Amino acid sequence: MVRLEPRRQHSQAMVYLSPVLAILMTLIVGGIIFSFMGKNPFDALYTFFILPINNSYGISELFVKATPLVIIAIGLSMGFRANVWNIGAEGQLTMGAIFGGGLALYFYDSESMFLLPAMFVLGAIGGAFWGGIPALLRTRFNANEILTSLMLTYVATLFLSFLVHGPWRNPEGFNFPESRPFPDAGLLPVIYDGTRVHLGTAFAVLVVIAGWILLSKSVIGFQLRVVGKAPQAARHVGFRQKRMVWFTLLLGGALSGLAGLFEVAGPIGQLQPAISPGYGFTAIIVAFLGRLHPLGILFGGLIMALTYLGGELAQITLGLPNAVTGLFQGILLFFLLACDVLTKYRVRFGTPAAKGEAA
Repeated sequence: MVRLEPRRQHSQAMVYLSPVLAILMTLIVGGIIFSFMGKNPFDALYTFFILPINNSYGISELFVKATPLVIIAIGLSMGFRANVWNIGAEGQLTMGAIFGGGLALYFYDSESMFLLPAMFVLGAIGGAFWGGIPALLRTRFNANEILTSLMLTYVATLFLSFLVHGPWRNPEGFNFPESRPFPDAGLLPVIYDGTRVHLGTAFAVLVVIAGWILLSKSVIGFQLRVVGKAPQAARHVGFRQKRMVWFTLLLGGALSGLAGLFEVAGPIGQLQPAISPGYGFTAIIVAFLGRLHPLGILFGGLIMALTYLGGELAQITLGLPNAVTGLFQGILLFFLLACDVLTKYRVRFGTPAAKGEAA
């Protein structure tokens, strides 16, 4: 009989080393998978993880890919700390793109300097609105936010598809399912010439700093930690869990909405049926890879962004399928969860131990 037995004490060092161990195990298993696919594992891993960033342009693309991941993961981490499980960031990203992008399409010939800031506001409102629906259902009807937020993702995706195939389709786009290109006033300025690094990347850094201040220096951050670790104690001292549910889902939704706006007002420049390769779901891995800490999330976002770049390059140079990106992300998540479990529990074989047995 195999069972998991809680450790009386678990190593705090292993809590922070487990992501590193998970990455190493992912590389080992990835090399084995590549060898079974008939590829040289060392060449394949080099192509996947080193070749995409061996020049300045590749590094700039890493920042572009990491921008939405970091912004979304910061918002999700706040909720995860309070045991509020927002799994619908992909839908909130989509609604933020629709709300903010819709304004750019309405003023498609505008040159106003106020257009882009207004798009920021509407993008955040759109994401927060979509995140507020699970918050309402959780606090009013005790509906599980995991299910409601996830299901709303598909509603948002289908709504975007309806818009670009119908009323928002570009009348000059030869019937392709895409909107008009955004006006120049509705596009994010590029920070470095010759790259696609835009203003949203600088905003991601500010979000990391603000997230760290919120968690470590504010009363709300303290309440998030207490509600997550000791909900009964939180209720005893008067911390309202429903308020934390609303705060985390609205904040996570707003940040996801901004990330969606940054995608359509940055690298894409218009609305399309698919504006994200799954950033909202990948950001969940980023949050846990970074141990729900803003600085850790910054590095976790860079690592997961590298899997997107490596997957694209592996398709071109090695002829590998696009699914290899999701494969690596899934393997990393598996080992990350496994390391977390083994940090808190030990594997036991045989009958349960007696109460007096030492841990």
